[in-house]
Amino acid sequence: MGMFFADDSYDESRRMEGFQRYMQLLSFYAGRWVKVNLLTTLGALPLVLGVTFSVLSSSVLVLIPASLAGGAIFGPFLAALYDSLFRGLRDAPGSWWDHYRRSWKQNSRASLLPGALVGLLTGMYVFMMYMLWSAPAFPSWGTLLACRLFSAAFFAALNLLYWPQLVLFQQSNKDRLYNAVLFTLKYFWRVLGAALLQVGYLLLYVLFAPWTLALVPFVGLWFILLVCELMLYRPLDEAFQIEKQFVQIEGDPWRETT
Repeated sequence: MGMFFADDSYDESRRMEGFQRYMQLLSFYAGRWVKVNLLTTLGALPLVLGVTFSVLSSSVLVLIPASLAGGAIFGPFLAALYDSLFRGLRDAPGSWWDHYRRSWKQNSRASLLPGALVGLLTGMYVFMMYMLWSAPAFPSWGTLLACRLFSAAFFAALNLLYWPQLVLFQQSNKDRLYNAVLFTLKYFWRVLGAALLQVGYLLLYVLFAPWTLALVPFVGLWFILLVCELMLYRPLDEAFQIEKQFVQIEGDPWRETT
């Protein structure tokens, strides 16, 4: 399959590799991911509204509880999005709605605390950036990039490695963080590349706002997460034996189609 020409090497009856795998995933699952993205965007509204009100009122006392509460609400929605992405990456059978409901039953409670922390860190980051932007003496671009880019990349990398473990395995938070650190040390450049790609994607949305805001409900979350997790999926599968464990439960969809 090609955008403007036929690709004889592309075959949807078998699992593709590389860029063809990316095209195959879009062909199979893009529709369901758009639907899940819409629900995830709705789940993020309390966090967005709380942080926005805190920034406009310049109140840290409002920011902290609003970010924690909004993040806790957002957590199960974000977990369901990661669950849907990884079900697609391993070609799990079943309808997207059944998967979505199952994710809420399995992951909603475990995702409350991580979601609250994500909300708090996001709120504090947005608040600090706004304070820096509105300050009389704007810091140098070198300082801003060195501090803010590093913290944003670190936060993105942690999310890319933590949430997949939450939706795939029953582990403690300590084990998830420990695994994320070990994985980063082993695949440092790949993880860094995925994190910087996610940060760059976010910067594009910020730089071209408000026009890019219209895209958020449809591709704002799932698309960049798909690209980043696809970059990391083979090492993740090797490290955690994802498909080997789930094929015993869900079966092998490619064996069944051949």
